[in-house]
Amino acid sequence: MTWVVAGWEVKVAKSSKRASKAAPQFLEDDPSTGYLPGRRWPIVRYGLISLAISAILVFAIELIVRGDVAGTVLFFLQPLKPGWTTIVVFALILIGLDAVLGRSHQSLMIVAPLTLALAFVGHQKSHYLGDPLYPTDFLYARQIFALLPLLVRDRPMTALAMVAGIIAGLSLLVYGWRLWRRKVPALSHKGRLARLTLAVPLLAFFVSIMDYATFSWTRDRLQIIPIMWDQKENYASNGFALAFALNVPMAHVSAPPGYTDKAIKAIDRPQTTASVPDEKPDIIIVMSESFWDPTRLPGVTITPDPIPTVRALRSGSMFSPEFGGMTANIEFEALTGFSNAFLPAGSIPYQQYVRTPTPSMATFLKSEGYSARAIHPGTNWFWNRGAVYADFGFNDFKSEETLPPMEKRGPLASDAAMTDEIIREADASNDPVFFFAVSLQNHGPYEPNRYYNPTHAVQAPISQWARDSLLSYAEGSADADRGLERLIEWAKKRERPTIVAFFGDHLPPLGPVYVETGFLKDNVAPRKEPTPQAALDHHETPLIIWSNRSGPVANLGTVSPAFLPYHILTAAGITHPYYTGFLGEMRERYRVVDRNLLLTPAGEATPDWSRQKEIDPAIRDFRLIQYDMMFGKRHAAPDFFPETVDKGVAHTS
Repeated sequence: MTWVVAGWEVKVAKSSKRASKAAPQFLEDDPSTGYLPGRRWPIVRYGLISLAISAILVFAIELIVRGDVAGTVLFFLQPLKPGWTTIVVFALILIGLDAVLGRSHQSLMIVAPLTLALAFVGHQKSHYLGDPLYPTDFLYARQIFALLPLLVRDRPMTALAMVAGIIAGLSLLVYGWRLWRRKVPALSHKGRLARLTLAVPLLAFFVSIMDYATFSWTRDRLQIIPIMWDQKENYASNGFALAFALNVPMAHVSAPPGYTDKAIKAIDRPQTTASVPDEKPDIIIVMSESFWDPTRLPGVTITPDPIPTVRALRSGSMFSPEFGGMTANIEFEALTGFSNAFLPAGSIPYQQYVRTPTPSMATFLKSEGYSARAIHPGTNWFWNRGAVYADFGFNDFKSEETLPPMEKRGPLASDAAMTDEIIREADASNDPVFFFAVSLQNHGPYEPNRYYNPTHAVQAPISQWARDSLLSYAEGSADADRGLERLIEWAKKRERPTIVAFFGDHLPPLGPVYVETGFLKDNVAPRKEPTPQAALDHHETPLIIWSNRSGPVANLGTVSPAFLPYHILTAAGITHPYYTGFLGEMRERYRVVDRNLLLTPAGEATPDWSRQKEIDPAIRDFRLIQYDMMFGKRHAAPDFFPETVDKGVAHTS
């Protein structure tokens, strides 16, 4: 009885103690808000902890992307800069995800690994290609994985460390997730609803002001200024997360100012009509991967000359809109006669915009009885080429999947094997052929000792690694030059008229070689060059247009790839309302049309032209026609691309 009474007395005493320090009911229902007996303001404490976590995470993201502690600190020391807005947005995301997951601060286990991984990838892309990470890059993530074997071969220890780090990180994440679910109490329905009520409307409002194409008073007050014409500055000024978000709308291309049916009709129609010679010439275009003249590097001597054929036949230079990569964007211009200058910075038309039949040289030549064929020794899905070439009107695309086994030189299919295939198919065709071939052999990275039997020697005051890397590149360039020589010698013996065009798509991604030789300050060229001459130095690749009847076309100067259809078809004696008519008239006004630079035939430069209030009406018309044919209602088709109308090509935006 005594024990029972004592037990009762103890129980009553404990109950009295609880009653004296009773917590508010909503906190008892939701202990994971941070409530502890004797501690007040759990909601404020939870909010402050979320903000602190967000601040640390955003700082880490910026530090990884920038690779510079001082620059990262400076970004946050400016109180009116977007860094602080980013911290608040991340806190709202964490709070909202906590409500979804049902545990306080568990959202960090999702947001932190994801954003830090994105930051790392963004830093690597900027380091190797010079561009920040764009949302649209994930449309071609498969290409990145396809190149991993080359990257592993180039830096095996780094690759091994990355794999080990990924496995360890994932294991730790899984363990931490399970431990957190066991140790931290679940949120109540009331607590989850409160978090969602706070986070969702504010995040929705934030999303609504992020369309860079429209003015936002709030965004302006927050000092978030979309700098879409200079993406490096955009990411530096707004921070990685906000700049990444600002680039999401690039998937949609807005109509140029004044785009209407009447505006298209007001464009002067060229007097040129579509015509081909009675004896239709074969047209063979070879876009050689990363082909460039490595002897242009300061202080470098390569013996023997790696590109004697190109040097002897050179017609001019192609001004690449890219540096070290993004091959598909050069293809897009060279085949369509359209320009990347009129599309959002960082976009890849092959991935985002070519989703329906799109006029190209292949479309036109096929309508004139040509067999339009594309050849690339890589996979058909790379850069979405399989689907894009079909929309461009090619009859056939031979890729790794459908080509006969091709001899390799180094790790990739050789230029010699691709040349053999071009010659074999051309000789076997009764119809005139239009070939567009993209080589693969000299794709980067250029690991030392790529070829076991080098035929050249490199002399330069640079490190041994850089010298060996440059030798690997020079060997590949020499093979490309020999492939062109063989193609020319074959074409000289043909009775059928034959046009051969050859050019590099962009400068090679030589990275440290550029820095050690003094050619560049960084591994890649800046998007916005300080002078027009610097832009030419870093974007010119050799261009040859040659005929077996008249020899090489001479004195073309430097031209954008969008003008290649004009020069190639003109050399073949072929005319077309757009490719030789409209582009021919444009070529008289400009030889380079780039998003950062206009260059006239006389060499007069207009930098940052797209930011000016008044734009040359010729450039405006160029942009209007391109938008109309790619995204609009194709009002220009009957006059500029009659072959698409005759065949009833359907189009939907």
